[in-house]
Amino acid sequence: MGMTATEIETMIRAALPDAEVTITDLAGDNDHYAAHVVSAAFTGRPRVAQHKMVYEALGGRMGGVLHALQLTTAVPN
Repeated sequence: MGMTATEIETMIRAALPDAEVTITDLAGDNDHYAAHVVSAAFTGRPRVAQHKMVYEALGGRMGGVLHALQLTTAVPN
């Protein structure tokens, strides 16, 4: 089943419109990805809260449709 990188990026950008999103398919199976997300919305929030924002953007697909997402977040420089 899985998700495409484009689907993941679209969902993240819908929740965080200013985000710079880079998605890398780690296994070529549409199920294991790395995502680097940069957004001003992360400013002042701890890393755990930043990650939660991204997971919420994926609408509950983590652990089901999307098996693994190696996530890094940052605020713009």
